[in-house]
Amino acid sequence: MSTAKHLTILQINDTHGYVEEHYEQFNTGGQNVKHVLAGGYGRIGAYVKSVREHKSNAVLFLDGGDTFHGTYPVVQSKGMDIIPLLNKMQLDAMTAHWEFAYGPQHFEEITRQLNYPMLAINCYRRDSNELVFKPFLIKEINGLKVGIIGIAATIVDKVMPQKFSEGIYFTTGNEELPDYINQLKQSQAVDLIVVLSHLGFPQDVKLASETRGIDILLSAHTHNRMYKPVRINDALIMQSGCHGSFIGHLDIEVTNGKVTSYEHHLVLLDESIAPDPEMITLVNDLMKPYRGYLQEIVGHTATILDRYHSFESTMDNFLLQAVLEQTEADMAFSNGWRYGAPIPEGPITMNDLWNIIPVNAPITILKMKGHEIIDMLEENLEHTFSANPYSQMGGYVKRCLGLNFYVKIENPPGERIQSLFINEKAVENNRDYTVASVTSQGVPLKYGSQRNKTGNKAIEVLVSYLKRYPLVHAPLRGTVIAV
Repeated sequence: MSTAKHLTILQINDTHGYVEEHYEQFNTGGQNVKHVLAGGYGRIGAYVKSVREHKSNAVLFLDGGDTFHGTYPVVQSKGMDIIPLLNKMQLDAMTAHWEFAYGPQHFEEITRQLNYPMLAINCYRRDSNELVFKPFLIKEINGLKVGIIGIAATIVDKVMPQKFSEGIYFTTGNEELPDYINQLKQSQAVDLIVVLSHLGFPQDVKLASETRGIDILLSAHTHNRMYKPVRINDALIMQSGCHGSFIGHLDIEVTNGKVTSYEHHLVLLDESIAPDPEMITLVNDLMKPYRGYLQEIVGHTATILDRYHSFESTMDNFLLQAVLEQTEADMAFSNGWRYGAPIPEGPITMNDLWNIIPVNAPITILKMKGHEIIDMLEENLEHTFSANPYSQMGGYVKRCLGLNFYVKIENPPGERIQSLFINEKAVENNRDYTVASVTSQGVPLKYGSQRNKTGNKAIEVLVSYLKRYPLVHAPLRGTVIAV
C-alpha cells in the first residue's frame, strides 16, 4: 500500500519590483474600498522561512515572473539591485514577462546571476530556433520527483515594444507542452507535473482543458486573487494577486502520482507578519540611495488612484489629464497597465509617480483619422476580450481621455464599438485628430501619421501638472461603457 507524500507549494507572481510594503486595495461592498499596508520582501522572506521550518523543507517555492520591473529602484538598476534579495529567498525556479524590458541579452545576464533557473518552453532564438532558457527542472522533495515546466508570456514579441524581443520569438507553448509532459513522466518518471505559466488565467484555463497530465498549474500575468484553486481536467490552477501583497500556499498529498487531497490559502502579507530582519537589511541597502528622492511629497489627491477597473482607471485618468494639459491634443491614449499600487486619498509622493509609470515614457504627438481610432480601439478590445483566450494579448482596455465610446463586449472582432464620440461630438471617419500617446503601446506604431516626440517624459509632465493643480481630482468618467 502506497503512503501519501506531502508537498507544500508557495507561489509569488507579478511582484513588479515592489520590495517594500505598500497599500493594497480591497472592495468592501458598493463603491466602498479599504486600504491595507501589505507586501514587501521582508514579509515574503519571513513567511517562506516559517513555512520551511514547519514543513521540514518539503517546500517548492516558485515565481511566476514580472519580478524585475515596476518600481523606480529596480528599473533604474535594470533589475540588478533586486538579485541579492531574490537569491536570499532560495526560490526554486521562475518564468518571465516584463523581465525582457531591458532587452533579452540583459535578462540573460540577470539569469546567470540567479541561484535558481529561468524556465520557458516557448522562448526561442530567431537565428537558430533553439530555446533561450531551460524548458524544465526536476526537483526531488520529500520523496517526490517533481517536474516543473515553465511557460513565459507569449505577448512579448506581439504587443510589447520591439526592444523586448530583439533576436528572440515566443510561441504560446500549448503545442510544446504535451511532449514535455510525456518526456518527464515516461523518461524521467516524475511523480508530479507543475506548470509555471505567465500566459494569464483565461489562457491557462484553456491550456489545462486541452492538455492531459498537468497536476498543478501556477498562473500569473492577470493579477487574479484566487482564494481557492480551480480544477480543470485534473489540474489545480492557482494565482496569487500582484505586487507581492500575497503568497499562494498550497499543501498537497500525492499518492501513486496523483494529488489525492489539498488545502489552499491565499495569504495576505499584512502587518500581522513580522518581516525577516536579514531581508529587511537587504531591502534597506537597496532603497537607501533613493529614499530621500522618492519620499518627496509633490501633491495630494482627492480621488483614490488605482488600476482595478477593466475599462477605465482613476490612476490613468490622472496621467492622461496631465498629458492633455501639456499637449493640448484632442485626446490621449496610454496602455491598459495592470501594475501600480493604489494611492489613497492624501499625499502623492515621487515614489507614487514612478509606480504609476516606471518606464517614464516620452510623450508623442501624432495625427489620426477617425476611422483609424476606431480600428485601433477595436483591435484593443479584441486583444482584451477575445473569445479565444490565446488571442487575448495584454492588460486592460487601452486608457483614453477626450473621447468616450459604447461597446458590446460579446460581439465578434471588429464589431464591438456601437458609437464613439470625441469631445462629445460623433467621430468623423476621415477627419484628422491630434492625438497624444504615452509609450508605443498607447498608439501602436502602425497607426497614425506625423508622429513627433514632444521632448517631455511622463514623470516631468505629472510633476508639472501637480504644480498647477496640487489637489488631484481624477474620477471615473464613463470613457468606455458596455451596453
